[in-house]
Amino acid sequence: MLETLKYLIGSTGVSGFGSKSTAEEATETCPDLRSITAIITGATSGIGAETARVLAKRGARLVLPARNLKAAEEAKARIVSEFPESEIIVMALDLSSLTSVRNFVSELESLNLPVNILINNAGKFAHEHAISEDGIEMTFATNYLGHFLLTKLLLNTMMKTAKQTGVPGRIVNVSSSIHGWFSGDMIRYIGQISRSKSQYDATRAYALSKLANVLHTKELAQRLKQVDANVTVNCVHPGIVRTRLTREREGLITDLVFFLASKLLKTIPQAAATTCYVAAHPRLLNISGKYFADCNEAWTSKLGSNSNEAAKLWATSEIMVSKHAKAVFDPLSAFDYHHM
Repeated sequence: MLETLKYLIGSTGVSGFGSKSTAEEATETCPDLRSITAIITGATSGIGAETARVLAKRGARLVLPARNLKAAEEAKARIVSEFPESEIIVMALDLSSLTSVRNFVSELESLNLPVNILINNAGKFAHEHAISEDGIEMTFATNYLGHFLLTKLLLNTMMKTAKQTGVPGRIVNVSSSIHGWFSGDMIRYIGQISRSKSQYDATRAYALSKLANVLHTKELAQRLKQVDANVTVNCVHPGIVRTRLTREREGLITDLVFFLASKLLKTIPQAAATTCYVAAHPRLLNISGKYFADCNEAWTSKLGSNSNEAAKLWATSEIMVSKHAKAVFDPLSAFDYHHM
């Protein structure tokens, strides 16, 4: 109850920011980012677009990978019209396709660009059951597995950039508090919804993908620490964005619900604040493996803090993104074991 009250009034935490802080406010005291290159997925609209706009305002060079290149070019044009000196590179990427992820990284490497910041922001909520070209349920493929491979393939470049520049690299995984809605056997459920729609529940599938983002952060942070990489990874809950609400009925109760909902939801500049804060603020130097909400460290679900689950998901993900996945990974049987 106390946390809800703090959220509603926009009370600030130890960072000096809170639920009402905007992305511009959260980065106002950040150092100049003109020597920084940031990759932001899902930057054509919403939270991702605002994240891109604010980092461009702070001087960062942006790489905007997108499935819809027209939308990405339009997003670039909006930023350049506001900040004419911005350097923005638009590239093709479909996160639901592992081949597309590999092609994107190959093309990026051919440009010889440094990579300081990777923001895994793109996400989708699939109301209808669908399977990716790699045989994986579409929400999981897009929200988690594509980002898992993207991060894996960019790590060497990020570590090299950090070593050459002395500027620590930062990876930000955009999750959601909805990750706490998933319970049960993750690996088994991935298998069930990847081979049949009979078990598919859109909300549960989305929650699973967001839990996977959290666990990816936890396991990757440990692995980066083990190799003494000058790269950190953290996870964020941006908040639920305020959209145009409509009311079909009038009355005291309807008005009250409408009022409360409007206070709980965020504007897009507020929703982008935590991502920008974690990506750029000096306070986050050397902080890794943490989960943030409202620009302050927060708690994950019990499952989200389970190291064994994180390790098990990582091992499964490695199999799923293998170039020879069809030879070693059979979704009809591979998901049914419990002893990875």
